[in-house]
Amino acid sequence: MLQMNDKRLYNDWAAKTSDSVMKRRPEINTKWEYEDGVVLQGMELVFNKTGDRKYLEYMIKSMDLFVDENGNIPKYSSNEFNIDHINNGKVLLALYEHTEDERYKKAADLLRSQLINHPRTSEGAFWHKEIYPYQIWLDGLYMGSVFYARYIKEFGEEAEFEDVMKQFILSYKHTRDEETGLLHHAWDEKREQPWCEKETGLSKHYWARSIGWYVMAIVDVLDYIPESYEGRDVLLNMLEETVEAMMNYQDKETGVWYQIVNQPERKGNYLESSGSAMMLYAIAKGVRKNYLSQDWFEKAEHIYKGIIDEFILTTKDGLVNVNKICQVAGLGGKDKRDGSFAYYISEPIVTNDHKGVGPFILASAEMEMLYDEQK
Repeated sequence: MLQMNDKRLYNDWAAKTSDSVMKRRPEINTKWEYEDGVVLQGMELVFNKTGDRKYLEYMIKSMDLFVDENGNIPKYSSNEFNIDHINNGKVLLALYEHTEDERYKKAADLLRSQLINHPRTSEGAFWHKEIYPYQIWLDGLYMGSVFYARYIKEFGEEAEFEDVMKQFILSYKHTRDEETGLLHHAWDEKREQPWCEKETGLSKHYWARSIGWYVMAIVDVLDYIPESYEGRDVLLNMLEETVEAMMNYQDKETGVWYQIVNQPERKGNYLESSGSAMMLYAIAKGVRKNYLSQDWFEKAEHIYKGIIDEFILTTKDGLVNVNKICQVAGLGGKDKRDGSFAYYISEPIVTNDHKGVGPFILASAEMEMLYDEQK
């Protein structure tokens, strides 16, 4: 029996935050953006939990801004080979499951076709983007491999899961620091990028949100990898090792994490909401699905309380604000982002960006389902 230590934690935050999104943005976006897909995936959980069709209708309305009557996605180009652009495919597959509308299946087929030709490292890991050659970024596992696995489960062959597993195995092999257990944001196979260490190809820092993307990818991809699949234990070990490593750098008072995980005392570093919510999502879902032991529930509650205390405010109109979100952080490209501590700290800190709102909805929904199933 789980103990509800603070009733504020189970106050329908997932639904209230989803409602706030719908009120603020009746139409989710005009661009094919991965972060909007994260919010919509959160709404899928809220719909599954509550049965309220307004969440499903918002998902449909949002995707219908992009998917035409023939199942094409005019604002998407597979030839850009951008792994971020695959993420919304999870929403398309969800809508096909809920509506049986063939347009969504055809649109998902387009995204699957990108992965057939997507450029890869010499060992077979997807490049993050064609404009970022020979680079593995942790973000990409969430963006591409979860859709890939869900598509295979619905329409593919079990042997194809080997390629999904390869993405996780290679990324873990190349980004994990043996001493700390933390994962570097990115790795450059060619060791040419100005942001990488020339001997290792690794980026210099451990960015909370990038590790968050990775552990969310693991718990989500496990939904689709068959329980009998031989490599499944590899994913479970990656999950446990990574969350245990992150707990060593958790801010003990608040329960959340700093933007740069392992340098809390450094000037300019700050407690950041999106990475913290992602960690909570992975841990809560891990407990609910028995990927992690029940001992983790108390830790999850501590994180959840910290997130609500540190980052969540409700306006006088009853709308939920998610604060202290790093707006964006990347490496290289036209902005010559150098991966330094100063760079990660210099990016704008914003409110209600979907890269933070989506993970908060997901994490809250998982905590609510976890409690409901075991109380």
